[in-house]
Amino acid sequence: MTETLLFSIYVLCILALFVYGVNCYYMVWRFWNTRPDASRYTISQRTVNVTPKRLPHVTTQIPLYNEANVAERVIRAVAAMDYPVSRHEIQILDDSTDETALIVDTVVTSLRTSGVDIHVIRRKNRQGYKAGALQEGLQICKGELIAIFDSDFVPPENFLKRMVPPLLADSGLAFVQARWGHLNAGHSVLTQAQGLGIDGHFMIEQSARAYSGFFMNFNGTAGLWRKAAIEDAGGWQADTLTEDMDLSYRCQLTGWRAGFLADVVVPAELPQSYTAFKSQQFRWAKGSIQTAIKLYPRVLRSQAHTMAKIQAFLHLTHYSIHPIMTFLSTLTLPVLLTLDMQVPWQLMIIFMLCILVAVCGPNTLYLTSQVATRAGLKKLLFLPALMCVGVGIALSNTRAVFEAIFNIRSGFVRTPKSGNSDSNKSDRRLRAYRVKAPVLPVLEIILGLYCGLSLVIYLEAAHYMVGPFLLIYTCGFLWVGLCSLREGIKNDA
Repeated sequence: MTETLLFSIYVLCILALFVYGVNCYYMVWRFWNTRPDASRYTISQRTVNVTPKRLPHVTTQIPLYNEANVAERVIRAVAAMDYPVSRHEIQILDDSTDETALIVDTVVTSLRTSGVDIHVIRRKNRQGYKAGALQEGLQICKGELIAIFDSDFVPPENFLKRMVPPLLADSGLAFVQARWGHLNAGHSVLTQAQGLGIDGHFMIEQSARAYSGFFMNFNGTAGLWRKAAIEDAGGWQADTLTEDMDLSYRCQLTGWRAGFLADVVVPAELPQSYTAFKSQQFRWAKGSIQTAIKLYPRVLRSQAHTMAKIQAFLHLTHYSIHPIMTFLSTLTLPVLLTLDMQVPWQLMIIFMLCILVAVCGPNTLYLTSQVATRAGLKKLLFLPALMCVGVGIALSNTRAVFEAIFNIRSGFVRTPKSGNSDSNKSDRRLRAYRVKAPVLPVLEIILGLYCGLSLVIYLEAAHYMVGPFLLIYTCGFLWVGLCSLREGIKNDA
């Protein structure tokens, strides 16, 4: 009975990874197949024949919380955007409790004297975190269109002139999302791997969803919203950790549509430490599952076509692959020992092919993104690192998924940004902002050693096909665990 249960769970985990892997190939296919229709979403290249006085009023919101290293950079970049000053309002939604507030006030005073319409909004508490700040700013803003930038983003001067036209041309669009670029991709292997992963998500997945009419999400920053759409969907809500995904789906369920401009790139800073990266991914993982629990029943009841509903499920539950990988890593050895090597070789080949398809699916997506962006193939040298990091954060994200399922509350932990890390003052601030590493790295190291032991036993049993996958698991857990532990020890010193 125990053997059958173990084997059944193991098979189900493999099949689940197989489904998510196959969907990566489907996204790539949809990207290439529907790309000719992308002109519907790249109308920012067209000339909008309206005078500056008839351009819509835009409010740009910059939510901040203790971002001393980057606050001035993003504020000045937003103020420098090429748009009529009389039609552009800037809101600094500052919940900071440190020196960021003084930096913000100094910069805002300087810009206001030069004629910029800029205001600082401070709350008595952080109720609702980012969602609460955005909602409070929305209630008093002047703009009919709302641009949003997190503190680590640096919008180009022509951002509004390229993002406004699609919303003017199509009254059914709720928002238009721009593609993320990278300010510090060359900082380390970790940032290189992250950049590769983000390129795949934006260039392929977001493009395919937008072009195919599937549900897609606003990514929290570097986008332009129609205020009426936000209000129509019920405004910003703080009952999930991904308020951006939540609002995006609610808007589309209300009848609005979403647009994506792959040719508009807004560079941003990638997390430079493993603990910060895991904290960011934890928030995204937990928030997306919370959104799935909250909204997917409505998606099923909606008038969306069947494939859109399937894609919404795979999109909202994508982070469930991490608990699946964690289960696989722990079950591989017991399955081998309890079945006493009696699994038919034909069945083993099928299982290995399923795992191979699952592993190669995301890699195909990342490869396609580099081809589509014409970035060259040098970044693909970091593909093994991305695979290992993706596995290495599985334990942390497993916790996030189960916290979402069992409705365990946790606060919104923002990702620390380094800004000008060459400055001694910036380094001191970054140390203060660092996310503390919990006990989890020790468990990641133990799991890595366990996978290494499983690898040795499988090789001794001449089950060589499993070897590459167990090697990835071993390297991933040990790498992320050891790096996180080292950062934690350094922070405590």
